[in-house]
Amino acid sequence: MATSTSMNTIEGVSRNCVVIAGRPASAPLREVRDLTRHMVESVVEDLAPFAPVDSDTFARDVGTGTRVCFELVATMLDGADLPQDRERLHSTAAAWARRGIPIATINNAVSKGMAMVFDLIAACANAEDNAGLLALGRRFLAITEQITSTIARAYVSELQVDFGAHHTSRHALTSALLAGHNTSALAGHCEIPVAETYSVMALDLPEYPGRLPARPDSAVTAQQVLRRVESELAHQCGEQVLSSLDTGGGTVLVPAAHRWAADLNGLVTRLSRAGQINIRATIVRSQADTIPEAAHRAHELLDVVRRLGFGGVHRFEDLAVEYQLTRPGPARDHLETALDALDDHPDLLHTLCVHIGNKLQRKRTAGDLRVHANTVDHRLKRIGQLIGRDPSEPDGQWRIRAALVARSYRTAMPVTDRSST
Repeated sequence: MATSTSMNTIEGVSRNCVVIAGRPASAPLREVRDLTRHMVESVVEDLAPFAPVDSDTFARDVGTGTRVCFELVATMLDGADLPQDRERLHSTAAAWARRGIPIATINNAVSKGMAMVFDLIAACANAEDNAGLLALGRRFLAITEQITSTIARAYVSELQVDFGAHHTSRHALTSALLAGHNTSALAGHCEIPVAETYSVMALDLPEYPGRLPARPDSAVTAQQVLRRVESELAHQCGEQVLSSLDTGGGTVLVPAAHRWAADLNGLVTRLSRAGQINIRATIVRSQADTIPEAAHRAHELLDVVRRLGFGGVHRFEDLAVEYQLTRPGPARDHLETALDALDDHPDLLHTLCVHIGNKLQRKRTAGDLRVHANTVDHRLKRIGQLIGRDPSEPDGQWRIRAALVARSYRTAMPVTDRSST
């Protein structure tokens, strides 16, 4: 039996199939599950700096990408070339690009994987397989070129979101709208019509949960998070939604007629998932010619949200009272002093802040403070005695919350931070 050629015509096997030791060279790759597990263990360490906090999910994502590559290798070794395999690899590589993984890191992982697969197949060869091994080597060069070029095209297409003249024009249009300048020429140049009404969103991108302050690459990590958020925003919303973002947050303009305008909470959830952070957002609806004022108000409202320690998405009408309390005047001056009796009791003030931030959930407050729930009750009772307002009564709760808002502007200290819970 001639087992040494890639042109062997074993029954049921393509004439272009590479054959080693009398069987298709792709045969060892059929045990995809075990092979994938071994490969993931081999490369996941290289990708670890780009992994989110949920490392199990990240490992599964790497495993999915690895299986796609293995299946493409097996298909091409068998002499076939299925476009859907390349499309799956393109989509997987685009997700890697949005995650912020450098293409060099991916290419190194591909090289390592291809070497592992080649060694696995070559180990099956016998003394008569010289021609088969030569055919295998040639085919592997073609497969590697196919994989790396597909990955490169995916990265280029993703990077075009950030670079290029069209993006520059969109950024200029966004800046003009936020500054209140005339936008007719810019809108025509980038072929994006200015909507009559927008939802103006102020976003807060909190510190990446996996980043350590002492790490020298923390700024790089922040840029990776921003890249993921921007890529997901472009992927979900297209060109009609305009944005101006940096590593701390920024402003997003969603036209009232856009499909995401009716589910901005859902959009923020998707952006948070992409960036592996808990994004806070505030929304103010505005006509196109009043966007500068609306953006200013949205960011002022976002500051209130930060000081109250709220997470999630908030509209102006939801926090109109709290917003008004931040305005200078005799009412705020009075409220600023309402909790002064707690200045000599920092543990009580901290308990009150945490409890309000937890929306008065007693057990959650106890868990956060690592004390018994009865201890929380005792502290709240003592707080009521000192300030003359019962934190367990609705009227007392409202006045205490108002006082915390006003006090946070006097002390420049947020109430508590629930953004990462």
